[in-house]
Amino acid sequence: MASLSKDSSGWRVRFYQDGVLKTLRLGNIPKKDAVTVANMVERLLTAKRLGIPLDSQTAGWLTRISDDLHDRLARAGLVEPRQRATLGDLLERFFAARLDVKPATRVTWENVRRDLLAYYGPTCKLADIDRDRAEAFRVYLVNRKLASATISRRLQTARQFFTWAVDNGLIDTNPFAKVTHTAGNPRERRRYVTLQETQRLIDAAPNWIWRTIIALCRFGGLRCPSEVLSLRWEDVDLPNGRMIVTSPKTEHHPGGGRRVVPIFVRLRPYLEEAWDHAEGHTHVIPENLYLKASRGPRGWVNCNLRTQFERIIRRAGLEPWPRLFHSLRASCETDLAAEYPIATVCRWIGNTVAIAAKHYVEPLDEHFQRAAGLAPLAAPHTPEIGCTDEKPNRENPVFAAFCAISPTSANTPMGDAGLEPATPSLSSWCSNQLS
Repeated sequence: MASLSKDSSGWRVRFYQDGVLKTLRLGNIPKKDAVTVANMVERLLTAKRLGIPLDSQTAGWLTRISDDLHDRLARAGLVEPRQRATLGDLLERFFAARLDVKPATRVTWENVRRDLLAYYGPTCKLADIDRDRAEAFRVYLVNRKLASATISRRLQTARQFFTWAVDNGLIDTNPFAKVTHTAGNPRERRRYVTLQETQRLIDAAPNWIWRTIIALCRFGGLRCPSEVLSLRWEDVDLPNGRMIVTSPKTEHHPGGGRRVVPIFVRLRPYLEEAWDHAEGHTHVIPENLYLKASRGPRGWVNCNLRTQFERIIRRAGLEPWPRLFHSLRASCETDLAAEYPIATVCRWIGNTVAIAAKHYVEPLDEHFQRAAGLAPLAAPHTPEIGCTDEKPNRENPVFAAFCAISPTSANTPMGDAGLEPATPSLSSWCSNQLS
């Protein structure tokens, strides 16, 4: 039997184990807590003597008590020493359990793992990382002069690691739960790329491949490199003016992997030019160029389109801007939002209205001028979205007529044949009609 008594040093539990009298000192704690400990010690002795498993209540109590009390029970021979997980253990187990994510996500996680291990060390016990030490990690990132957005994302990932530790019983609370950092104003990283600048980029492009990449981003609103390099010819239906865009980024969301996008008139000439060079390739951007690299351990990052695009930007007489390809895509959505309902535009671009407002659509001076009555109102179909005299360096005579017909007014009736002229020569190319 375990007995409970109190002396000048506080409460103590005395019990016999294997014929030896032992004492478990508890210190000055409330009597009800001392009684609880004494009762649990009695249960531990009974289970140990009879060789039976602990009841659920006692087992749960052992998982909730402090490391100090657990250590005292272990020294008294009542329980096995608690295995205290280290930061290295957590990160190793987390990465082993999350093999379902894309390579680019693992690259992001690796950056945070490297930072955590550099600051705390792999042998640091998770129980030793409290709220203050988590905040100190934030200060460590700030002192490294990282961008505010980078610091915010890395703290979110660290929070994700420790949430997983809580869910798997390694720690009781998440020390990073309330450690945040202001990500900064997304507008500071925005850059609207005008149509004139886009034409300069296209003129500076070294070949049709890069003209097509730029056009798909700026005039089609595709993500680059993932959506641009994933676009297949079987998903492009020029006669019906639509294409199916496969999005590796959002494919894990319900219904988010594929969307139908209009082939905007500004984009059409560049797809025609790409078709001239298709030569049996299955993808609009030949799959033997960049797509293989995306299968590497770093995913789409391996494609490294940024370096070449920076050269093109400088060749065009411009200075590189933040988020090179994203800015092209955001500029496309800005133009579309000025003419079409934003909900419709977001369906085409593949994001939400909230994300578009925060990270994509940029208020332009010309919009302000028109709203204030200082500039004439735009026509229902503006040149930014409609047909244009701007052409790529090469023309495909088979498709030359497509830009010749475009709606001039929202009230112009449309016949059953639609906007496209009859092109019998395309029937073999577009055998797979989209419903």
